[in-house]
Amino acid sequence: MIKVSENAKKKVIELMQEDGYDTSKDYVRVAVKSGGCSGLSYDLKFDTDFAEETDKLFEVDDVRIVVDKKSFLYLVGTTLEYSGGLNGSGFVFNNPNANRTCGCGESFSL
Repeated sequence: MIKVSENAKKKVIELMQEDGYDTSKDYVRVAVKSGGCSGLSYDLKFDTDFAEETDKLFEVDDVRIVVDKKSFLYLVGTTLEYSGGLNGSGFVFNNPNANRTCGCGESFSL
């Protein structure tokens, strides 16, 4: 299961609509890829494609999140948050599986 905080949900919906995506049928794709200063990094983008045989779908209110099965193993229990503070704004992944994260919060290791 992947969770989405209330602030992140509002921001995702706002950004999807600004970019011309339909939140009722399009997706937020979350993935893990090699790279970053801690070994693995998060990838977040909007998507219109869903591959039933390789993707897992999570619906949180009006937000549809798609994760490929390989990335899902790294993301179980993760909460997507959005921070809009004075030190910068952006999406943050609170991943209970991460043993080590970098200072920017965009990469991690297990």
